[in-house]
Amino acid sequence: MKFADLGVNDQICTALANAGIVEAFQIQELTIPLALEGKDVIGQAKTGTGKTLGFGIPLLMKITPPADEKYQSLGIAMGKPQALVIAPTRELGLQVADDLERASGTMGLRILRVYGGKSYEPQIEALQSGVDIVVGTPGRILDLAKQRHLDLGFVRVLVLDEADEMLDMGFLPDVEKMVSLLPVSRQTMLFSATMPGQIINLARRYMSNPTHIRAVNPDDKESSTVDAIEQHVWRAHILDKNELVAKVLQATTCTKAIIFCKTKRAAQRVSDDLTERGFSTVAVHGDLSQVAREKSLEQFKADKAKILVATDVAARGIDIDAVSHVINFECPEDEKAYVHRIGRTGRAGASGVAVTLVDWADLTRWSNINTALGLAFADPLETYSSSEHVYVGLGIPAGTKGRLNAMPPVSTPPKSLPPKKSSQKSSNSNSSSSRPKAERNRQRTNKFRDGQ
Repeated sequence: MKFADLGVNDQICTALANAGIVEAFQIQELTIPLALEGKDVIGQAKTGTGKTLGFGIPLLMKITPPADEKYQSLGIAMGKPQALVIAPTRELGLQVADDLERASGTMGLRILRVYGGKSYEPQIEALQSGVDIVVGTPGRILDLAKQRHLDLGFVRVLVLDEADEMLDMGFLPDVEKMVSLLPVSRQTMLFSATMPGQIINLARRYMSNPTHIRAVNPDDKESSTVDAIEQHVWRAHILDKNELVAKVLQATTCTKAIIFCKTKRAAQRVSDDLTERGFSTVAVHGDLSQVAREKSLEQFKADKAKILVATDVAARGIDIDAVSHVINFECPEDEKAYVHRIGRTGRAGASGVAVTLVDWADLTRWSNINTALGLAFADPLETYSSSEHVYVGLGIPAGTKGRLNAMPPVSTPPKSLPPKKSSQKSSNSNSSSSRPKAERNRQRTNKFRDGQ
């Protein structure tokens, strides 16, 4: 179904068409008509099937642009945010803001990105100049609100993206503080790939008779993984993982890959190793500054780097097309993390490949994930970088090595020469050079004796 058939205005339809987006996905078809009626919505769909436009299009259509003749009628609300989108990570917030700008086209809306790791001053100046939509993370939003720079008293639409994370018990106090700053009469929309019953109950506290839309196959056994993703799960030895990953990255279908690691140190270590092997690699993790993280993502989006190594924090923030492969360097923590990780590939109906490397110590954890998602990998195959099924299953050319460049030569320190034996001549010379001093010592001794 086309967006125009869903009641989307011409400006947004034209902007989407210019970006090559014409047909709506299932979650968008189900959500947009309800949201345009002003109803509260809980939207659940597979990762990569268009949740952002599901809430973004209705949100944009409810905003009164500064160029609209009705804008003056807002009175004291002019220049104040009319919509608030809260995201769990900076990366996701930036991606959502980019999508909203793309869809808004020529509407002339002022969309402000608000997140930590950047100076307050530019964000404060933008708020003072006037904004229409604020997209950001909880911490910075609360800071600006407490400092009275951000007035949320005129927000018409509240969106919690990746709601299961936002409404998890750890984020609940922040969510409650933000909701308390908003008008009671507002529209609230929550979107996520996974949403257990406990989270649904929490979400309903902030919503008025919400409609729960679940755009997934009911026979999916609660799995939110994209059907088009080709999944491989292998038992791998930690000392062989780097070599194995380097070969997977050379599969004929591997054009762009994301590698997920559990820790910041592991992510940097894997990134450094792949770079040394000749791969074009960038990293995104918490030890990097916000500027460095944004630069890495920009290089990856622009195809200046073909491989991105990231921690779980980036799993919900990376929305990049044409990622052909996702590699879990270690077993994810749970089924939710697995779903969001591999959901970075196979987006918007495209195909993709996901490879998960499970350590022997993590077999129990993987078994729980496998059972929860109803997968067919109860006993992961023991795999090494030389295993034949790696080459055959992923289409890796025979004879592929684990590096693109030649092994750097091993530098050996120069051998130290044994000290030369001192000759009789040099010995006499040394004796001669030290004679004046010995003579002076004898003279001092004689004077001392004469004095006594």
